[in-house]
Amino acid sequence: MDIKAIIQKLYDTNDASREELLYLLDNIDDDSKKFLIDKAYKTRYKYFKNTVFMRGLIEISSYCKKDCLYCGLRRSNKNAQRYRLDVDDIVECAKRGDELGYKTIVLQGGEDAFYTDEKMIQIIKAIKKELPNNALTLSIGERSYDSYKKLYEAGADRFLLRHESATKSLYESIHNNESFEERIRCLRNLKEIGFQAGAGFMVGLPNQTNEDLVNDLRFIKELEPAMCGIGPFIPHKDTPLRDCSAGTIEKTVILLAITRLLLPKVLLPATTALSSIDSNGRNEGLRAGANVIMPNLSPMSVRKKYSLYNNKAFILDEDAEYRDSIEEKLKEAGFELVVSRGDNPDFI
Repeated sequence: MDIKAIIQKLYDTNDASREELLYLLDNIDDDSKKFLIDKAYKTRYKYFKNTVFMRGLIEISSYCKKDCLYCGLRRSNKNAQRYRLDVDDIVECAKRGDELGYKTIVLQGGEDAFYTDEKMIQIIKAIKKELPNNALTLSIGERSYDSYKKLYEAGADRFLLRHESATKSLYESIHNNESFEERIRCLRNLKEIGFQAGAGFMVGLPNQTNEDLVNDLRFIKELEPAMCGIGPFIPHKDTPLRDCSAGTIEKTVILLAITRLLLPKVLLPATTALSSIDSNGRNEGLRAGANVIMPNLSPMSVRKKYSLYNNKAFILDEDAEYRDSIEEKLKEAGFELVVSRGDNPDFI
């Protein structure tokens, strides 16, 4: 097989076989990587020009009932600093985000039983009352079909639930006593209900192979999520995976580019994790096909308590308050920050 021919096929048809994707990941070199990124950027430009959508991220809780081996919020981490934001705090953050030009608000948190359906409906309705034209994304983990339906009917627009790995054995090796099938079921439920649903995976997990990454790529191609969050694995000092090597920006960028070719209209973030491992990580992600950034709107008093992994970026580029600075740096890199909800084109 010829690597550039595979990339050209991805560009022309937005698809490639399992065997072709594996060959690409196993054999990509600097020259073919440049070719891949060029094709991914051209695909991005076709649907989104050079625009970048902003999301204002509010981290609502650092409590989590789950015990995932890689996450600093895991329930077994006795060193974690726990907090919860109340309804008024969350609404004030959302309103501040709107003033700064963030027309999508993302509520992210651990799987915290405090946020019952009733509590979440209260939060959703309070935000939508203040900001009826803004989009609201939730990223609060696995819930029942009925729970997701209630949140959607209350006014939530999008739901991000990264699948983390589409390989059952790898997924279960990093999620203590958690069901792979339930995770996938939740994603399918979100789509069925009508959410702009988001999946996503980590690059560089311990024992992850290129075959596993191909499983991720084929899964998202089949699922066709509206959003896809892809970032490098970064170990946390207070977890069982503390001594494992982190994923690389190079491999993550390759997976972002392939994802853009497989899903041309997908909303694809250049994640905070990219900025955490490389100061230029966000721009590299954008050049490889990403078209979303998610600066932090959380109160400064809690930001360092939401510790998912080591050395999480607290740089100004990731602080929603520095909107003008973010816009200027994106402009210098050749991108245009857009003030809009930034929906997937298939949902407009």
